[in-house]
Amino acid sequence: MNLHLMRHGLAVERGTPGYDSDRERPLTAKGERKIRRVAEALLRMELSFDVVLSSPLVRARQTAEVLIEELKARLKLQLTEYLSPGGRAKDLMRLIQGLPGSPQEVLLVGHEPDLGQLASLLLTGGDALSVNFKKGGIARLAVGNLQAGRCATLEWLLTSRQLERMA
Repeated sequence: MNLHLMRHGLAVERGTPGYDSDRERPLTAKGERKIRRVAEALLRMELSFDVVLSSPLVRARQTAEVLIEELKARLKLQLTEYLSPGGRAKDLMRLIQGLPGSPQEVLLVGHEPDLGQLASLLLTGGDALSVNFKKGGIARLAVGNLQAGRCATLEWLLTSRQLERMA
């Protein structure tokens, strides 16, 4: 299985009037444009996904929706609190393991520092590795037997800027 870990795109700043909660902060117009360009690059890389799981926070959900739209994927977005800030990696692993049809290409859209911590856990078995996902950045991890421990190999990690240059 390949796990693709992606951080949401550029969102309105915390404290912006009209957004009382961090959960409600949407993508900015620039953030949406950048995600569309990232999707173009993913198409050029001939990437497709069997399943897309996202944090239910507005900025992550919007990021996932834009990707699904641009990739012309016939997928239903699945929202999970396990990808929300502070979500438990073990619960997320159980959710992925229980997905029907044994998906081979899984996209997870979430937040920092949680995605970096998840990558470290899957790559090293702990928190020894410091991985920083830039907004709109994505990594591909090849996973043999998914578990909450060392089970993956990093195939690539790209920033949104790098992906935009590929579009």
